[in-house]
Amino acid sequence: MRLHPDRQRKALNHLYWVIQNINTAASEVNTIFYNQLTAGVFRHVGGYETLCAELDLETSQEYRHVHAFQKVAHRAKTALLGQHISLSTQHTSSGRANPPNHRFSWLATMQDQSLSWLARTMLPEGSFCVSSYLQERRLADKNMPTPMQGSAGRIAPPALLKFFTLNWGSSPFLACQYYSLRYIANLLLRTQEHTRAMYYKHLQAQSLPIPAPTALSYYHFLDESFHSTTSQIVGQEMYKDFGKGSSYEVFVANLALLLTQKNVIRYHSGLSCGLPARCFRSDVEFMQFIYQILQSPIFEMSGMEALAWMRKSYGIEHEGFYIAQRYHRKLMKDLKTYFARIPYLWPVNREMQFADEWGSVAYGVQASQQAFHQFEALLNS
Repeated sequence: MRLHPDRQRKALNHLYWVIQNINTAASEVNTIFYNQLTAGVFRHVGGYETLCAELDLETSQEYRHVHAFQKVAHRAKTALLGQHISLSTQHTSSGRANPPNHRFSWLATMQDQSLSWLARTMLPEGSFCVSSYLQERRLADKNMPTPMQGSAGRIAPPALLKFFTLNWGSSPFLACQYYSLRYIANLLLRTQEHTRAMYYKHLQAQSLPIPAPTALSYYHFLDESFHSTTSQIVGQEMYKDFGKGSSYEVFVANLALLLTQKNVIRYHSGLSCGLPARCFRSDVEFMQFIYQILQSPIFEMSGMEALAWMRKSYGIEHEGFYIAQRYHRKLMKDLKTYFARIPYLWPVNREMQFADEWGSVAYGVQASQQAFHQFEALLNS
């Protein structure tokens, strides 16, 4: 039976939280890996024991975050949709995750070795120092993992992301620069969770029952604020301990941030679908998910009805685009303040020029219409 509109609205709100929780868990998995990678660099250099202990503490927190977010997301998704609709943010167009191909593991090993050689060759003498974490993996005959989900997984294609990762794990200057990218992910999560944290405080002040997902978002918001401070200090200040950076290091740092503007900030701004944040790898995949939701027991629409509603939602300008624009502008203001203090950045990065360009409602409406036309063509093919 189709739900009452008020219950439909509440169900959609819960599903939006679920999607965000899944993406947050994926991003936290990335943080676990990169914390260990960069801490291995700082341990190799020596003199940063307090920071390394702090990163170890963060990593232990992230394991708990991942478990909590995945548990809440699974329970909410199952209660609302059953087992028939996937909410994974990393799928092929068929909806099935790409399985690993072990027959070509030797290629991954060769790629790791080639990229390591490139980093060793290009980094100036005295700057190259392999992360103890990478050394331990090599001794255990394990290839370096490459993030495929979350914010870090969107920075660049897998091979290029592995190139960045090996450089972050081979240069103390670039290990610090990674934290300027992590600060972006910190802000994106804090932007999503701020209103939920305020809602928690409202319920607490009124002595009202606090739902577990709301409490989870509140306490994660507190942890994320703390982690943001770490990212700020390391990314803005600590890199100075290692000089101005070679031409190669400055180039790698700026290329990584440029791609982060293009593939992470623009994507997460969500203007093309009128949402303040979204987690699917493309708008078309996001629309495939919405199409399934509209035909689920929550709405019980036919395929034609669902398509008509989506055309109305994604084909014309509406309030959602302006809400998303407000989030985007606040994010841009905070990021410009942060990056203005890092002199080695190119102007396009220091001023967030690419990400700023994509923040208009006009751009959002146009991108949304294009994505819907692609989805409609896929549906009719």
